[in-house]
Amino acid sequence: MSEGTMQRRAQRDDQSDRTDRSEPGVLTDGGDRRVRRASRAGGVNRALAAAAALPVLLFAAACSSDSGSDDSAGSGGTAQADAGGSSASDPSASAAPTVQAAAFKALPKACATLSAKTLTELVPKAKAKQGTSTDPQDRASCSWSSLDNNGVKGSQFRWLNVSLLRFESDATRGAGDRLAQEYYAKQVGDAQAVAGAKGTTSQAVPGTGDQATVVRYDLKKKEGAFKQQTVVARVENVVVTVDYNGAGLAGDKTPSADTLVKAAEKAAKEAVASVRAANGEGNGGGNGGAASGGSDGKPSASASPSTSSKASSKASSAPSASPSASPSKSAAKAAAAGASPSASRKS
Repeated sequence: MSEGTMQRRAQRDDQSDRTDRSEPGVLTDGGDRRVRRASRAGGVNRALAAAAALPVLLFAAACSSDSGSDDSAGSGGTAQADAGGSSASDPSASAAPTVQAAAFKALPKACATLSAKTLTELVPKAKAKQGTSTDPQDRASCSWSSLDNNGVKGSQFRWLNVSLLRFESDATRGAGDRLAQEYYAKQVGDAQAVAGAKGTTSQAVPGTGDQATVVRYDLKKKEGAFKQQTVVARVENVVVTVDYNGAGLAGDKTPSADTLVKAAEKAAKEAVASVRAANGEGNGGGNGGAASGGSDGKPSASASPSTSSKASSKASSAPSASPSASPSKSAAKAAAAGASPSASRKS
């Protein structure tokens, strides 16, 4: 082998040894170029892939947003529908409970509830005294006082009172006729429990409103013995109370209790008829029609019933504010006041 050939082989072996002794991870120039080319190619590929994926991601996000809105709207609509259905089916969400309307909306004028003929029989030559009332549509009263002076033979005293109380239906307290029934029972109980009364008896009065009771008893006063009759009647949502008493004064004879009871029952029937007439039922039993007449008991120009339908919750189970509301109290007061002839003449 020639010297030149051996020298070239030695150079090739030396170059190969240097390559083998290179640090790990350090590439020769040729390898480094190949790595950089591969890296650039990979970066370009990744950029192209990202650019291609971007529209897909945007489209997916838009779809997801729309779907969320639809779900929200759907759930809101469902909730509203559920709420509407729930309130429609919930009894507590319905209107306030109703109560049956009161049958009678008006009262007659109390001083016109009785006919002139009846007044002449029960309280001759008496003048009517209208009771005070802040609401005549719900309560009214009228009284008459009579003293028939027979000189040395004595005198006959009579006192008559008609009291009317109307009850309006109320969603809280109940129907008017039921409230009237409660007050009716209270009035009868009061009449049966008068202080100082003797021989108290009571019985039903047929043909007078929906229900009626007469209570009779004696009251002994220094002026004489008084015979008291109280008739309590109910017609629909109105309670009528008639108090009638009499006495023989200054030596005159005591009136018959049976006669006074019949007179009181007659007056109660007429008063009930007047209540009906004031509300368009029947002709009434008073002067000039049930809704006519003034405080003096004379007929007035108008006999038409009241057309007012004012709803009132003022009517309560308490007695009327007029002096004649309670038979137990008014009868006793009348007996004491009527014992004096001078007092009777003043009234």
